Amino acid sequence: MNRENLETRAEKTLRDTGTYRVPIAIDIVAQRLKLTMEAAALGENVSGMLIVKGERGAIGYNSAHARVRQRFTISHEIAHYLLHAKKSQKPQLFIDRHVTFRRDENSSTGVDRDEVEANQLGAALLMPRGLVQQEIQKHDLNLDDEEAISLLAKRFHVSTAAMSNRLVNLRMLR
Repeated sequence: MNRENLETRAEKTLRDTGTYRVPIAIDIVAQRLKLTMEAAALGENVSGMLIVKGERGAIGYNSAHARVRQRFTISHEIAHYLLHAKKSQKPQLFIDRHVTFRRDENSSTGVDRDEVEANQLGAALLMPRGLVQQEIQKHDLNLDDEEAISLLAKRFHVSTAAMSNRLVNLRMLR
């Protein structure tokens, strides 16, 4: 799915779940999609997982990670559910060993397209383009100022690295 379609899908999902406002209530998005969630001690190498059977799914996220990271993991798992889960009676398991905000050697070669798409849709769910633009205008932010990016990250309850990456992908930041 191309980036524009992912942006549209994110906005539609947020509007359909009644969560299109800052900060995105990602827990409520999951709940309204009939996904259960649970924090668990997953070890240092696992960010999260998604188990899907039929129309139902469960997200596990790492209880040891910072809340901003947990929010991104939940969003990433929701993206897998929306994009990659096949709604059959055969259970499916998605395990994410690490969620990256930057492109790694696999994503740049397109080896793991599902992970790239889940990261892109996950970011669009947490930081929808329209709401990011609204916040920039509302607070009259200069994106050349690190404080502005930090303020946006706080407003959206994401890390500054995630916000910076999102702004670059939206072509709002060099």
